[in-house]
Amino acid sequence: MKKVSLLLALAAVTSATVYFSEKFDNSWESRWVHSETKKSEGTQGEFKHSAGKYFGNEEEEKGIQTGPDARFYQTSAKLSEDFSNKGKDLILQYSVKHEQNIDCGGGYIKLLPAGLDQTKFGGDSTYNLMFGPDICGSTKKTHFIITKDGVNHLVKREIRTESDDKTHLYTLTIHPDNTYQVDIDGKEAQKGSLKEDFDILKPKTIKDPSASKPADWVDEKTIVDPEDKKPEGYDDIPESIADPEATKPDDWDDELDGEWERPTIPNPAYQGEWSAKKIPNPAYKGEWEHPLIANPEYVDKDDLYHFDSSAYVGFELWQVKSGTVFDNIIVTDDAKEAAKFAELTYTAQKGEKAAQEKDEAAKAEAAKADEEKAAEEAPESTTVDKDEL
Repeated sequence: MKKVSLLLALAAVTSATVYFSEKFDNSWESRWVHSETKKSEGTQGEFKHSAGKYFGNEEEEKGIQTGPDARFYQTSAKLSEDFSNKGKDLILQYSVKHEQNIDCGGGYIKLLPAGLDQTKFGGDSTYNLMFGPDICGSTKKTHFIITKDGVNHLVKREIRTESDDKTHLYTLTIHPDNTYQVDIDGKEAQKGSLKEDFDILKPKTIKDPSASKPADWVDEKTIVDPEDKKPEGYDDIPESIADPEATKPDDWDDELDGEWERPTIPNPAYQGEWSAKKIPNPAYKGEWEHPLIANPEYVDKDDLYHFDSSAYVGFELWQVKSGTVFDNIIVTDDAKEAAKFAELTYTAQKGEKAAQEKDEAAKAEAAKADEEKAAEEAPESTTVDKDEL
């Protein structure tokens, strides 16, 4: 029995696969192919190899950073194999640093099937998953889109995102039981069901097309009170009256200015156009609800999580304000491998924080020194003795 258990454990270990991992070392461009779809328009952006402004170990923490503003950024890399995730977890993880305090632009990654022409990779290229931050003005969210049967389905639940200038780790895990989880910096940001949180399946129920609201259905909550009558003389009350407190000016000349008339003011007794009171409708039946029936087109599917082919990862973005750094990408079926790879980002976050704090402290010290120097160089105020006058 122990031998069988050991074999099963070994089988579980060996079944774990890392389909892609990228730390963006100095050979990164040998693995990535840049698209040329926007080259003729002059809007094709170029990635540069950079760790950004703050880092602990520059060489270890280099990623790829978007360059000029208002450009399309399109590049892709081939996975180690074209794989199917049938019966397995699918984990897509990477880090994003919006060093420029991005105001409008994408920071998401795509997982794509076989057949991609990498030099023509663009917005029309078919993808399996699109995942990651998207920010434009007040709209700040983490995208999660699944493509099924040629249709892109956006998650219906709002998933928060990070919009500061720090490095953050985004992890998407899709399970074979058709559930998913999105983590940011190792903490759950959202989880749910692919069946419930996406409109991939037809709805289970629909409004009965043969049913309609009965002709005698009363859905008016109130009616005019038939016993309410307009008071006698109501319409004789004028909207305005002569101001009783007004007096003729002393300099008024009837011959030159004409006969003086009191100015008018709103009549406090005027109540507007009369309308009868409303009372609860005794015949009210409530709001009519369309009856639901089982949708004959509904088909349950247990393979929403599954993609027959996943062969590439890529960034296909538009950024108004560039400067985003991407790093530490992994595609795997093993949570432990993803967690191990996440440590690269957590180490970078610590180094980045220490470097930024050091820089801020140096700036504060320099500002203090400038203030002290200015105070020393300022002319001393002189006081004149009265006896000298």
